[in-house]
Amino acid sequence: MTLLEQLQTHKGGLLRLKNQLYWYNGRGYDNNPGRICLILDAAIVASAKNAAATSVAKWTRPPGVSALLLVDGSPHWVWVAEEDIERL
Repeated sequence: MTLLEQLQTHKGGLLRLKNQLYWYNGRGYDNNPGRICLILDAAIVASAKNAAATSVAKWTRPPGVSALLLVDGSPHWVWVAEEDIERL
């Protein structure tokens, strides 16, 4: 099962981000590793323009899978990689 399929079947469940988020809107890193988020949806994302943040610590190319997560009470599309998340 792919990461996208795993996230889609886990909608409504919880996800722990092992790394801090990096926000693309100029805020930078949020210094909050281990954040717990609610999974609202998951999709393939083609570019950073479609995502608000990334949880991926080190990568050479965009991971391509994005999760719509409830972060601090607001929904945000976040690029994720399997090694940087834990489904709870």
